[in-house]
Amino acid sequence: MSNVTEYKNFINGQWLASKSGQTYENRNPANTDEIIGLFQQSVAEDATAAIEAASEAYQKWRLVPAPKRGEILYNVAKRLFDNKEDLSSDMTREMGKVIKETRGDVQEAIDMTFYMAGEGRRLFGITTPSELANKFNMTIRQPLGVCTFIAPWNFPMAIPAWKMMPALICGNTIVIKPSEHTPLSVVNLMKACHEEGVPAGVINMVTGDGPVLGPSLINDPRVKIVSFTGSTRTGRIVSEACAKNFKHACLEMGGKNVEIVMDDANLELAVDGALWGAFGTTGQRCTATSRIVCHKDVIEKFTSMIVERAKKLKVGNGLDEAIDMGPIINQKQLDNVLKYIEIGKSEGAKLQTGGERMTGGEYDKGYFVQPTVFSDVTTDMRIWKEEIFGPVLSIVSCSSLDEAINLANDTVYGLSASIYTQDINSAYTAMRDINTGIFYVNAPTIGAETHLPFGGTKETGNGHREAGTAALDVFSEWKSIYVDFSGKLQRAQIDTE
Repeated sequence: MSNVTEYKNFINGQWLASKSGQTYENRNPANTDEIIGLFQQSVAEDATAAIEAASEAYQKWRLVPAPKRGEILYNVAKRLFDNKEDLSSDMTREMGKVIKETRGDVQEAIDMTFYMAGEGRRLFGITTPSELANKFNMTIRQPLGVCTFIAPWNFPMAIPAWKMMPALICGNTIVIKPSEHTPLSVVNLMKACHEEGVPAGVINMVTGDGPVLGPSLINDPRVKIVSFTGSTRTGRIVSEACAKNFKHACLEMGGKNVEIVMDDANLELAVDGALWGAFGTTGQRCTATSRIVCHKDVIEKFTSMIVERAKKLKVGNGLDEAIDMGPIINQKQLDNVLKYIEIGKSEGAKLQTGGERMTGGEYDKGYFVQPTVFSDVTTDMRIWKEEIFGPVLSIVSCSSLDEAINLANDTVYGLSASIYTQDINSAYTAMRDINTGIFYVNAPTIGAETHLPFGGTKETGNGHREAGTAALDVFSEWKSIYVDFSGKLQRAQIDTE
């Protein structure tokens, strides 16, 4: 253990050991013999210290001109760009997804940071005419204060950047708790920010278990907004806790996303999209394609094509450029995926391919499962209704566009959906009538870009959006300003003549 790196919390510009004096191991899910590092098993006292640092730093950071804040973020983005390959390799080792995907994850963080750096010279409000003479009206954005972020493991740098960069450009300070399964990527993000000039106390990080740190990160009165990405069950707990003190909460939670394949679809393209949507990131995306609604006239051919392709996917250590799909994140999640596969079989779905844990050789050291496809799925089955968060795809039949739309909406979630069709009328009808926050035409249910809002409806979220300029509304509040230079009392709605 002497050659294993110990990583510290980052509080008030310093790397500090936890007050607990304890650390935990983080291991590579593709090879559990490899220890990525030792990370702090933080306690409430650490979280409180981080919030204190952020609260003090806020008083100065909020007064830094937004263009100057943007210049710092621009330099952070450049640092991430210059170190992209090393950052991607670290992420694959700690999270498991294939190297081309972790490069995309880091690139998303780069894109978001550059994008928000540019907002430092915008942060637009509006000016508008007054109903009274010699009076000027305008709106401006103001920061909230201390923001706490509880981040997931599946996008270890992209999602933290989605939260951090709009919060910082608006003038807030932050405390982030990365997932205990993927803390190294956030450590790397903290280093880049610190070394490129983000002042002490503006960004802070504590690692460890959510149940231990969550109460302090959510309930401390100095915290003005909590941004959480994770399960709907935990998101509900966060929402209820914030509501007690009217604290802002931004929640991004589950998904049960559908790809519709109509009878006029380009089937090769639809299969490409389904494979990428279902098995990219080993199905461990909130936007992953977990349901296919396929027209009855082409379902047999489509199913045969996707099963044949799924069988050929190469599964293994994501650092190998030839690998198509990496491991599940940990034993608990692997057990959950295998449980759902057994549920699907017991409920009568037809297992077309996959369904087994992969063993032998290198597979014995990691959490690998075969890409899995079920057909003959019905809407009363749990694999149709419940989020699995693994490489499991369910296929159902439809006979019309209206039926396909109804099936697509048959979920408590509303994150992402897509349709494959050559009929523009069908495409526009589906994008209008399917109740999701994200919709794709002739593309998979994954592939969000940083300059568009990201988020969902129903039990996927609480109405807020991440990314794009919509994120600025999460991390700032509007102030309406009236400047009367008439030299007399003017009463709105009264002195209008």
